[in-house]
Amino acid sequence: METIVDAGSLLAIIGLHTAFAAVATRFFRLRLDTWWGSLIYVAFLIPVALFFSMLFFSGALGLGPDLGSQEMVFVVVIALPVLLGYTIDVFWMPHPDDVELPDTME
Repeated sequence: METIVDAGSLLAIIGLHTAFAAVATRFFRLRLDTWWGSLIYVAFLIPVALFFSMLFFSGALGLGPDLGSQEMVFVVVIALPVLLGYTIDVFWMPHPDDVELPDTME
């Protein structure tokens, strides 16, 4: 029973991280004017946010199983969701040029 709960909590963490990475990637792609700027934010800012989220979920809340090594934790809980979130944004969301943004109030 404990392994089922651990697996479910790990899948929940991965799902939340993937959703956050997809939304953050979309936000940066819509707001930044350069293609390389959004890649820099995706490569550096999103993993830092996911790292602190991982510390909260696995440390303070005690969710998730012991994956055995720090490298495995990084790959499963940070790198995989970043890659999945970026893939979701690039392949399944409309291109940022096709999205109309509301006018700003000046």
